[in-house]
Amino acid sequence: MRSRSWCLLLLPALGCAPREPPNWADGGAPLAIAPARWERSNGDVVEITADGKVLEDGDLVYAVDRAGRVVDEDYEPVAILLPDGHVVGTDSVLLGRIGVSNGSPPHGGTAWFSILPDGNLVLFDSEGDRSYDGVWRNCDGAARRACALVTQIFALRRYEPYRRPGPSFGVGVGVGVIY
Repeated sequence: MRSRSWCLLLLPALGCAPREPPNWADGGAPLAIAPARWERSNGDVVEITADGKVLEDGDLVYAVDRAGRVVDEDYEPVAILLPDGHVVGTDSVLLGRIGVSNGSPPHGGTAWFSILPDGNLVLFDSEGDRSYDGVWRNCDGAARRACALVTQIFALRRYEPYRRPGPSFGVGVGVGVIY
């Protein structure tokens, strides 16, 4: 965090940027990419296209490739799926772990979601209670792991310790910007 703050202060002079995830150039775990559709319980639709684009309600938000890499809408690195199932982000930040059809949060040992054989997505809270977040369609066989990776990336958007909403301002003894 501290290096990111320095980076922001020195950005014009040094051109600081987050470091790519480990093994970015070589790629990570192989993925089978096939068209799939996640009809979420809130009415949103997430689609994976045949070429790996991830669309949320028709808008490009991510792309995944057959080498386990995830990029954002600007094609900047977001994460990579390593062969052991770990998902690692820029600056080598651990983003959890996925299996073929489930995932766990960063530094968590138990699943926080599972894609059932019928495509239903089950979420597990920290107490072990279940809820459902829609259904994945056409997410079968080898392509299921790509659906699990996309689910993991979307789950991270709700994960408080990972969220980066931008700068926040505080007033106390001094005034500061915290990243």
